Amino acid sequence: MVGMVHQISSGSEATKFLSRSRGLSFSWFWFGESLIDLYRAAHVTPQIARIEKARDSSTDEKLEARPSETKEPVSRPMMRILPMAAASSSLQLAALRPRSPFSSAVQLACLDIPFAPCRPLALFHLGSAMHHEQLFGIKPFRLIRKANGIEASAAGNTTTQASTTISQEEALEWVKKDKRRLLHVVYHVGDLDKTIKFYTECLGMKLLRKRDIPEERYTNAFLGYGPEDSHFVVELTYNYGVDKYDIGTGFGHFGIAVEDVTKTVDLIKAKGGKVTREPGPVNGVKTVIAFIEDPDGYKFQLLERGPTPEPLCQVMLHVGDFDRAINFYEKAFGMELLCKRDSPEYKCTIAMMGYGPEDKNAVLELTYNYGVKKYNKGNAYAQIAIGTDDVYKTAEAIKLYGGKITREPGPLPGINTKITACLDPDGWKTVFVDNIDFAKELE
Repeated sequence: MVGMVHQISSGSEATKFLSRSRGLSFSWFWFGESLIDLYRAAHVTPQIARIEKARDSSTDEKLEARPSETKEPVSRPMMRILPMAAASSSLQLAALRPRSPFSSAVQLACLDIPFAPCRPLALFHLGSAMHHEQLFGIKPFRLIRKANGIEASAAGNTTTQASTTISQEEALEWVKKDKRRLLHVVYHVGDLDKTIKFYTECLGMKLLRKRDIPEERYTNAFLGYGPEDSHFVVELTYNYGVDKYDIGTGFGHFGIAVEDVTKTVDLIKAKGGKVTREPGPVNGVKTVIAFIEDPDGYKFQLLERGPTPEPLCQVMLHVGDFDRAINFYEKAFGMELLCKRDSPEYKCTIAMMGYGPEDKNAVLELTYNYGVKKYNKGNAYAQIAIGTDDVYKTAEAIKLYGGKITREPGPLPGINTKITACLDPDGWKTVFVDNIDFAKELE
């Protein structure tokens, strides 16, 4: 192609023709059109043919990856964002079709287009964020959509997920400003009615709502000490036909603040509950505590405190690397290290992490037992849910600080609540839920 262009521009026949033309501007106009036609025949037409063939063979009218491409689309760069399900193919083809002679610069920019597959479900809602010309890499255009974790760069003709579009400093700054709070903790129980009765009669919780999902064979019950829009609550999950779970050694306990631990323990005993530690002070502090177990074997620590807006106040989990865990929850989750306490007599160190003072907010208690690096997590405890203003930014920050995304950010099918799920370095699962969507769900 370079040789052909050289012959046209420097050969004697071309020079004679140009001298006979009606003006220099028309000669260059003809030359530009010829060059565009040559590139179009070599590159654009075959691309259009391939796209139309792929479109016609698709059952949902979306462009699919060519067979020669890699089989794992999740980790590869994504080139296209679909603005609407029905018209996406035709709009993408329109971006490749020839335009007027006066937009030759735009046409030349669209000639060499590397295609990569997209994930329609994860990116459908971003469809109107970029024009097709931008997505197909028109130079010298460059757009970074940090808010949604997407970077489009004309320099490399690629659109990639933005593990590189947001620095650790930017992620840390945003995480600290995000409006976050602990929403609920999820775990499995073998007898839902029995557990609800124990929590309401012995622990003073209220049944906030209950939902049955027969098509998926499970039932949820939400219990707590106040409305879900302002309190941390428990979400009990009962799977049809499963009456026993393995709690494992990784999960520690839940914490509940009460005004009189001894009185609460007496009530639990009267109801037939199991007390594993009688009321008394903790070594080194004056706080009176006791330990009990619910019908499924989950441990609850009762802490004697004055009136508090958040009685369900703690979730304790074991970690294998104390400093690593603190660093992750501070930077990836935006939590504050509220206090750290070493107990050589018990051969453990604990850290309280949260989004506010522990006497007014639910907190996460991380416990490191000397020399223990791994724990059996069982299959009973599930996850904590945390509210966020942006699940997309949240996912990028988690990736930057060593977390593993187990569910890419996006809306849940059917209810459209946007979430993302991740594992911390110890394998504990957390789900982040869009604050506005969560509020709508509660309505």
